[in-house]
Amino acid sequence: MSYSHHTMGSGSRTARRTFEFGRTYVVRPKGKHQATIVWLHGLGDNGSSWSQLLEGLPLPNIKWICPTAPTRPVAILGGFACTAWFDVGELSDNGPDDWEGLDASAAHVANLLSTEPADVKVGIGGFSMGAAMALYSATCCALGRYGNGIPYSVNLRAVVGLSGWLPGSRNLRNKIEGSNEAARRAACLPIMLSHGTCDEVVPFQYGEKSANSLSVAGFRHLTFKSFEGLGHYTVPKEMDEVCNWLAARLGLEGSRA
Repeated sequence: MSYSHHTMGSGSRTARRTFEFGRTYVVRPKGKHQATIVWLHGLGDNGSSWSQLLEGLPLPNIKWICPTAPTRPVAILGGFACTAWFDVGELSDNGPDDWEGLDASAAHVANLLSTEPADVKVGIGGFSMGAAMALYSATCCALGRYGNGIPYSVNLRAVVGLSGWLPGSRNLRNKIEGSNEAARRAACLPIMLSHGTCDEVVPFQYGEKSANSLSVAGFRHLTFKSFEGLGHYTVPKEMDEVCNWLAARLGLEGSRA
């Protein structure tokens, strides 16, 4: 599936980028379908590996949708092309954010959720760059629009970010405080962040700073879990925390929390 985004350049010229997304893997619920979560992989990965892990979780009422990001040149890898939800040059508050790439991927994810039944709760989760994408989608949900101003129409009920960071954190508080409706949506959206203290790819401090930025911006239902000694990967104990949190926040049958 491809998305075309138009941006105005100098004068009347229009620049155009088309994003070709890869294969989407779906894990069907083994029990009553109560929730659907799109789970987003990290840089250079694909939807298949996470679909296999998620299929083994004790959450029979969740349908998992695991898309694959477009293949594109990535600045942080010296222009090497691999699967990436957006382009990233450096992890810093001052680094430029690829708004066009972020919006295109957020729209792709929202489109995957848009056809779910009305009685099914929907959410987004992810690892590393996928977590960054999930958190960006959370801010779009609160603001009611993408970065380009187009309305964001999905009502997210839960967002999970493992070993990631928050793109666009610099101006988030001002944007949300400028709208009573955005502040209300932010206050109602549950978010779980988790990060290993020994993460050598996305340092722990970025997880902490992201949690702080979201909290200051008005996301009140925020849970931040740190895992001592954990690097840039996930472990069963962390996924157990995710399962318990999702079961409780989404009110799933057979909740262990």
